[in-house]
Amino acid sequence: MVNFVLIAVCILAGMIFKATKSIHPDAHKGINTWILYLALPAVSFKYLPKIQWTTEMLFPIAATFLTAVFCFFFMMFYSRSKGYSRRSRSTMELVSGYSNTSFIGFPLISAFYGESLLSIAVICDQTMFFSLSTLGIIAAVRGGSKSGQVSAKFILKRLITFPPLVGCIAALILSQFIDFTLAEPFFDKLAATVSPLALFSVGLQLKFNGWKKLIPQMSVSMLYKLILAPAIMLGLALLLGIKGNIAKITIFEAAMPAVVTASIIAEQFRLNTKLTNLTIGFSIIVGFFTTAIWYHILELIF
Repeated sequence: MVNFVLIAVCILAGMIFKATKSIHPDAHKGINTWILYLALPAVSFKYLPKIQWTTEMLFPIAATFLTAVFCFFFMMFYSRSKGYSRRSRSTMELVSGYSNTSFIGFPLISAFYGESLLSIAVICDQTMFFSLSTLGIIAAVRGGSKSGQVSAKFILKRLITFPPLVGCIAALILSQFIDFTLAEPFFDKLAATVSPLALFSVGLQLKFNGWKKLIPQMSVSMLYKLILAPAIMLGLALLLGIKGNIAKITIFEAAMPAVVTASIIAEQFRLNTKLTNLTIGFSIIVGFFTTAIWYHILELIF
């Protein structure tokens, strides 16, 4: 119960600070820089060296990619049936196919399952970023530019300059040659800042004005992100015989609300940022309830 109170307090604090204008409008950018460049890489160094790699560990990687792929087809058929523009379709793909695996996912996994299982969540998070930086960018370019073309060089640059991904790869490689036991207290301190700062940052970025006109698109996006995506991954886990914590955490991460980074990408490529921000905000609120339901479903099945 304490964890959930802290989660709510951190998000509400961010919203209150934003509403009272007692903090700089771009304060979240500085907070996100700390999280991306120091805290999240520290999480990788804290947990990844301890992972026991098995063939089942491929499931989080595959599931995260498939969530985005299935979203592409779902939004394609839905957008065609409604006659939406390429821009609207790409916006819905971007905001519906990628989970908030770290900023919201890590705190909720810690609350529901304990910090020991964050190692699996780290794999989901890094795979999510990889798919967002490839499939997500392609969708954004197709919806926001006249040519609809994106270069491989552009995507590669985004990947190799993203600090959490660099930290993830470094942790996996260096741990094979270096014992990081002495550095664990340092990594603990940095990793401990992820949850409160990430949630506070989310609170600073939430926007809810002008939501009534966009209810249909928001509803469909949240339907896929919060219900259909984890349901599909649950079916896939049962089909493949994946059980235990790997299945639980992977499906639970698939049930997370829309990723905040989607709003940045939507703005960069001139997509519908209002729809993106509103869907992110409402999906986070609704996601607190749906993830609790998914937790009990997963406990019953696995």
